[in-house]
Amino acid sequence: MSSTPTAPAFAGSGFTPEQKEYLQGFMAGVAASGQFPFVGTTTDGRLTADPAAAPGGNFAAPAEETVFGTPLSDLCKEELWKHQENPLDCWERLVAHAEADRVPDAEHTYRFKTHGLFWVSPAQDSFMLRLRVPACEITAHQMHGLAELAHDLGAGCAHVTTRGNLQIREFKPRDIVRVLVRLQELGLTSRGAGADNLRNITASPNSGFDPAELIDVRPFAKALHHYILNHRDLYGLPRKFNVAFDNGGSVSVAADTNDIGFVACRLRDAAPDEVSNFKSETPHPPAPGVYFRVLLGGITGHLDFARDTGLLVRPSEAVAVSVAMIRVFLEHGDRTNRKKARLKYLLEQWGVERFLDETQKKLAFPLRRVPADACVPRAPVVKHGWLGLQRQSQRGFTSLGIGVPVGRMTSRQMHALADLATNYGRGELRLTVWQSVILPHVPDAFALTAKRAVERLGFFVDPHDASGGIVACTGNKGCKYAAADTKGHALALIKTLRDRALDLGAPVNIHFTGCPHSCAQHYCGDIGLLGAKLQDGTEGYHVVLGGGMDHEQGIAREIFRGVRAAEVADLVSRILICWRTHRSAGESFVAWARRHSVGELQERLAS
Repeated sequence: MSSTPTAPAFAGSGFTPEQKEYLQGFMAGVAASGQFPFVGTTTDGRLTADPAAAPGGNFAAPAEETVFGTPLSDLCKEELWKHQENPLDCWERLVAHAEADRVPDAEHTYRFKTHGLFWVSPAQDSFMLRLRVPACEITAHQMHGLAELAHDLGAGCAHVTTRGNLQIREFKPRDIVRVLVRLQELGLTSRGAGADNLRNITASPNSGFDPAELIDVRPFAKALHHYILNHRDLYGLPRKFNVAFDNGGSVSVAADTNDIGFVACRLRDAAPDEVSNFKSETPHPPAPGVYFRVLLGGITGHLDFARDTGLLVRPSEAVAVSVAMIRVFLEHGDRTNRKKARLKYLLEQWGVERFLDETQKKLAFPLRRVPADACVPRAPVVKHGWLGLQRQSQRGFTSLGIGVPVGRMTSRQMHALADLATNYGRGELRLTVWQSVILPHVPDAFALTAKRAVERLGFFVDPHDASGGIVACTGNKGCKYAAADTKGHALALIKTLRDRALDLGAPVNIHFTGCPHSCAQHYCGDIGLLGAKLQDGTEGYHVVLGGGMDHEQGIAREIFRGVRAAEVADLVSRILICWRTHRSAGESFVAWARRHSVGELQERLAS
C-alpha cells in the first residue's frame, strides 16, 4: 500500500511568495498523481526516491545570509557596502581615485571615511583628513610634519577637534595617497577616524603631570588604540563609537559624553558590604585603591549623558572590558536604521543589565558592582583648567595651557608650537577636547618666557578670559550639514568680548555647533548656539542656556529661537552682563541659569 506523498517545500530566492505558493501546490499535485518520479534529499544529504524519507523535499531554499543576525534584505545601504567589501580593503580604490584625480561617488565617499578621508563637497570641493591622536598626545616631530603636510598639500592650517585630535583640510583627490603615506611616515594614522568605527580614544590631557590625578590614563587609551588597529573585527560597527579615559584629576575630558567612559576613582579604605560580582554567587570585595567606574551611553547630540553602571573595574581590566562591550555592540547594534544605531539605543532596547550580562559572557574574570558612595567623591573639575600656567606634580615644572581660537592653527603656528615644545619642554604636546593645546614639562624658570612666546603667536592663556571657553564645530565653510558659519561667528564673538573687556571673574563655556549632530556639544555649554537657516534665508542660531558636564552635568534649555547671526555677539554680551550683575556671591553661570525658569530668563534677557 503506497503512502500519499506530501508536497515538497519550494522557496527559490528568485520567486515571489505567490509564485512559491503556486509551485508548491503544483508539485503536490504531481507527486500525488504518481506520474512524475520523485527525487528528494534525506536529512543526511543522500538522494532518495521515497517522499517520506525526504522531509524537506528537494526544493528547500537556503536561509538568507545575515550580518550578525540581520538579513541582507533589511540592511541599510552603508551596511550593504561594508558587506560587499570591507572598507579596510579599498587601497586600490584610493590609488585609482588619486591617479584619475577623481571625485568620489556616494559609495566611495563612505568607504574613504574609514581611512580618515572626508569628501566635504559642497562646502569644499576637497578632502578633509581626520587623524587619530591616541591619548591626545603628539610629539614635536609629528607636529612639524603635519605643518609641512598642511602647507604642501592642504589649506596651510589644521584644526584641533573636540575629540582631542587634528583635522587638515583642502586636499585634492590626486593627493590622497600621498597624504596617507606621509601621515604613516610620521608614525600617525587616520584609519577608523570616520565612518562606523571607534573614533579617537581620548584621555585626560594633563595625564602624567596633574597633581590631582589618581592614575595616568595614557597607557590605557594607547593600549585600546593599538588593539583596535590590530583587530579587523573592531572596524565596521553599526555606527561610530567614542571611548574616554578620565584620570579623576583637575581637568575634564568630557567622559560623560562618550559611549563608554572610564573615570578613575578611589575606593574607600573600608570595603563596602554592598559589593557584589555581576551574575556571581560568591562576591569578592575589592581591596581599597584606585579603580575605574564605568559610564555607558553618552550621546549629547541626542540629549543624553553616559550613566554610571555601578561597575568598578581594576585598571588592568579596563581595556578588556572596553573591548568586550564594543564587541557586544558590534554583534547586536541596529544595522537597519542609522538614526537608532548608537549604543544608547541598544541600552534602551535591552536595559543595562542585559548589556552587562552579554559583556560578562565575553570575559574570563567577573565584573563587580559597587555603589558610588563606596568611592571617595571626586572634587569638582577646574573649569578652564586646561588654560594658563599650572604647577605639575613633578617638582620644578609647569604646564602651559594654550587657547587656540576656535581650534585653528596655521602651519607657521604649528611649527612654532613644536619648537616651543622642543626648546622649553620635552618635545611633546597635548591636545584637549576643548580645542586647545597644553605644553607640559616647562621648567619653572622658563614658564613666563614660554607664556609670552605663546601670546606673540596669537594664542591666549588666561583661564578667566571671557573668550577662553569658546568652542566651535567646523561650520558650513567645511561641513555640508552645518547651517551657519560657526567658526566665523565664534571668532566675531571673541573679538567683541575682548573689545568690550568684560571682566567676568569666573569661566564660562560657549559652544557653537552648526547642526543637530552637535559636534561641539552645544547642549553641554553654559551658553550653546545651534546653527539654523532663518525664514529669510539668512544664518542664525537657536540659543540654549545652563548646560554642563561632569559635576555640572545637565542639558541646556532653549531660551531663544532664530537669533540672527549678526545679533549673537550683542545677545551673548547681554547674557553675560546680566549674570554678572544679578548672580549671588560666587554663583556660577550654570547655577544662575538653572535657578530661573525659561520665562524668567527670556524676560530678563529681552532687549
